[in-house]
Amino acid sequence: MMHRTVAEVMTRDVATAGPEESLRTIAWSLACNDVSALPVVDAHHHPIGIVSEADLLRRQAGLPEAEGGDQPHGTAAVDHRTMEARTAADLMSTPVLTARPSWGIVETARFLNERGVKRLPVIDDTGTLVGIVSRSDLLRPMLRHDEAIHEEIVDEVLGRMLRLTPGGVTVTVQEGVVTLSGTVEERSFIPIIELLCLSVDGVVSVDQSLAYAVDDLRPEHGSGA
Repeated sequence: MMHRTVAEVMTRDVATAGPEESLRTIAWSLACNDVSALPVVDAHHHPIGIVSEADLLRRQAGLPEAEGGDQPHGTAAVDHRTMEARTAADLMSTPVLTARPSWGIVETARFLNERGVKRLPVIDDTGTLVGIVSRSDLLRPMLRHDEAIHEEIVDEVLGRMLRLTPGGVTVTVQEGVVTLSGTVEERSFIPIIELLCLSVDGVVSVDQSLAYAVDDLRPEHGSGA
């Protein structure tokens, strides 16, 4: 069973800014590329900061930083130096938080939430920018078609991983909600099946009414359900 990674959902063609680019140029780049933030990169294409449209708006209005932007929690509010910013280097948020292409979707979502940021530049082993991943990118697995989820559960979870008899468990999927019915041999299989189904990308929840032939969770096995 394969889980999606940052490499599968990130944007690879990333618009960037150089540290000496003017704020006007950055504003044009944000508008022309239809993005809300630009990684600022050095001569080696290593990300050194991020400048966002929110940064530009706060710069214009003289407002302090709002929570949930592109800086880690606890970063000081806008100061006099920021108000006099003229280039990307003056205004960008640092230090820049980054992700790796191999990170899992859940791991990355937790990292974003814990650090209070909306997006992460993605770097390779050399520190070179290879993409950018945003909150909306991480929601893509939830947009999987029910048919794809059903196929993975039947073929991968029930068939390849658990080697259950075909047809013993009936699976239906509607709007990401998985419903399981039928009979398994042992009672201990039921929570395992539930857990594995929940780990499938795109599954919102699992409802089950599975029966079992043997209650192997009792000291003395008996027939159940």
